[in-house]
Amino acid sequence: MRFTKVTKLKIAYKDSISALILVFNSLVWYTLTYALFSNAIRGLQVSVTERLMLFIVYYIGVGCSAILGSIFLPRARKIGFLIWVFTGVTMTMLLTIIANNNMPINILICLFLGISIGIGLPSCLAYFADVTTVENRGVYGGITWIAMGFGTLILALLIDTLDIVTGFLVLTIWRTLGLIAFAFSTSQGLIGQARTVPTYRSILQRREVILYLIPWIMFSLVNFAEAPILDKLFGDLRILIGFIEFALTGFFALVGGLLADLLGRKRVIITGFITLGIGYAVLSLFSGIPVSWYLYTAFDSVAWGMFASVFFMALWGDLAEHYQKEKYYALGGLPFLLAGFLPIIIEPYAVAIEAVTAFSLASFFLFLAVIPLMYAHETLPEKKIRERELKGYIEKAKKVKEKYT
Repeated sequence: MRFTKVTKLKIAYKDSISALILVFNSLVWYTLTYALFSNAIRGLQVSVTERLMLFIVYYIGVGCSAILGSIFLPRARKIGFLIWVFTGVTMTMLLTIIANNNMPINILICLFLGISIGIGLPSCLAYFADVTTVENRGVYGGITWIAMGFGTLILALLIDTLDIVTGFLVLTIWRTLGLIAFAFSTSQGLIGQARTVPTYRSILQRREVILYLIPWIMFSLVNFAEAPILDKLFGDLRILIGFIEFALTGFFALVGGLLADLLGRKRVIITGFITLGIGYAVLSLFSGIPVSWYLYTAFDSVAWGMFASVFFMALWGDLAEHYQKEKYYALGGLPFLLAGFLPIIIEPYAVAIEAVTAFSLASFFLFLAVIPLMYAHETLPEKKIRERELKGYIEKAKKVKEKYT
């Protein structure tokens, strides 16, 4: 009996490490690969229409593969993850030849890069949700996100000193290290655990999913639609502001994760929307004053930290409850992944867009997004919140007793 219990604890611990390695390596790889890939596409000597076509093919690959991956990958998670990461290694290496102007080859590379990203991300995050509990998922999400932030920042600084081909080779090595680490850290544990498989239709018929999904879609659209306008406003300071925001976001992701586990996901999400709405309101009123840019950066960092630990990592696993979680993470991830196409469309027209009007609309829609959240139920069980509150009261009572005895 005792041996069995110890064995289960070791398996659970090993799966936790395996999941954190997989998520950490994958998020860093995805963030930097997409950034370098975008620069490579923009550097091609092709027409605007052909460049747009390459991005469209990439996003089609991401979207379709995420849906298909959430259906088929859970049937054999361990081998599926190994194949997915190996495919990422191969595709990152192939990106070194995208500099040639052969459109058929570039179209295939863009398509398969999108597939190599989308097909495994839902299962990767679902695996993370499986090895965490509803009581600690927020804080583990925050820890993972702050680690991802530092990893991305360090690799970005390294890649910035290299040419684009060498940059892709560095990312190939990074993904290879992830493959090796995952292969040696993983066990059978929760990877093969059988769960009830929901359909996409049944998920979308759930009131709670829709009440959380609508605000998330609105945030994704606002976030990416405003990006070219922010670039125009900040100008040369955009890189400096980006670094400041990156550092602050990691800190607030940890804070957001802790609060999400203590007070609940709903309060943290609403705080994020209100904070970001205030940030855009400040820009709409004082966009000509540089101080407002840094105030917006602070507000945006707080909001991103809240959303990173909850929307990216915890919420969809909470909503899935005892069901298989891949499809929940696919639905939760697609709005953000696909909305990345918006800056590509808006960028050519950013000069003609009035910044004050754009920021005012952004603020309006973010405040509007809070309305569905007010009707949503908290995904952190009320019992857990009350237990922690009671524990806090008991500890305070003990301190008061010790003080007067």
